Amino acid sequence: MSTLPASAEVVIVGGGLAGLAAARRLDRAGVDWHLVEGAERLGGRVATDVVDGFTLDRGFQILNTAYPRVPALVDLDALDLRLFASGVLVRRGGALHRLESPLRAPAAVPATLTANVGTFADRLRFAAFAARCATVAPRKLLAEPEVTAAEALRRAGLSHRIVEEVLRPFLSGVFADRALDTSSHVLAMVLRSFARGRLGVPASGMAALPAAVAAPLPPERLHLSSPVTAVRAGAVTAGGATITCRQVVVAADPVTACRLLDLPAPPMRALTTWYFGPAQPPITEPILLVDGDRRERLANTAVMSNAAPTYAPPGRALVAASAVGDTPLPEPVVREELTRLYGVPAADWPLLRVVALPHALPAAPPPLNRLRRPVALGDGVFVAGDHRDSPSIQGALAGGWRAAGALLSAV
Repeated sequence: MSTLPASAEVVIVGGGLAGLAAARRLDRAGVDWHLVEGAERLGGRVATDVVDGFTLDRGFQILNTAYPRVPALVDLDALDLRLFASGVLVRRGGALHRLESPLRAPAAVPATLTANVGTFADRLRFAAFAARCATVAPRKLLAEPEVTAAEALRRAGLSHRIVEEVLRPFLSGVFADRALDTSSHVLAMVLRSFARGRLGVPASGMAALPAAVAAPLPPERLHLSSPVTAVRAGAVTAGGATITCRQVVVAADPVTACRLLDLPAPPMRALTTWYFGPAQPPITEPILLVDGDRRERLANTAVMSNAAPTYAPPGRALVAASAVGDTPLPEPVVREELTRLYGVPAADWPLLRVVALPHALPAAPPPLNRLRRPVALGDGVFVAGDHRDSPSIQGALAGGWRAAGALLSAV
């Protein structure tokens, strides 16, 4: 652990994606900054563990190549991304049905239009809705009246059937929000990214992302195992010492940031992920599978090792299954659901880990003011993170970058 300085021009609190993005912008500007992080590692909520040769991310996380801030900060080729197939598989009525974006996979349009999910009109309307999100300029999408995601889907003419059979299970896993109370602006940006980009994971796990963001930074300015206990204008108390400074960027997780700044904490959404290591993959395709039978138990599941063989040791597969909420389902129920979803017995799959994340994502109900909440709090104090932008990797990176920009403009 590097020695904490007695003073600095700027102190960044938190070494997650938001704090690292802020550090990158301040470092580029030649600012005297130091970052303090309470944990023994960088990355915040984006982390990876290796268990018995399996690569287990801290909850089900996927990187979207269309997130604008990602390629601006990291070399995607260097991450060695292992990509998932576009679209989703939907288990409904004892069969699997494929739905894909017409922009991403034109050849799959016939299968999508004939899938027994929703109605034919639903599939046409949703294709048009997604295509519009992908092709209309973001500023225009974010200037539209803001409602909940559920209301936006209704206004798009989509039936209750397709919402319940596909969109609610899929989006509930994305937003950690089964009610779909998330802002329609967040929905538009998510659909835009899914339609324009590809989903994948780094070969070595999602922790490779914060490591890549941090790689160009001087290591002597990154101070780990230094929990921050107080923030005030002109000073930060970390690791039992006080660092005087001109400005502070608080980029800790949403709950900690709001506690340090005496701000109202945003409601947090919870996700729970189960990891299993069967000998054989239950399907051979690297694709997300959602439950269209309206059981409302598991939101989604995927064979991670089909996309990234490096996630499992030789002769084994890695299956992730996620549910909304932090109260784990009974293990027999999870196995029963996986047996139904994949159509093969899951009773004997070795359980590797259950990851319950009570603070997986901040809630993002409307209004969000075009996805941007204020970051300048006055007296040289700034706040950054996905609770000030969209609840996503993009929101965290963009939030940190924006807070650093506001700080530089205030100098």
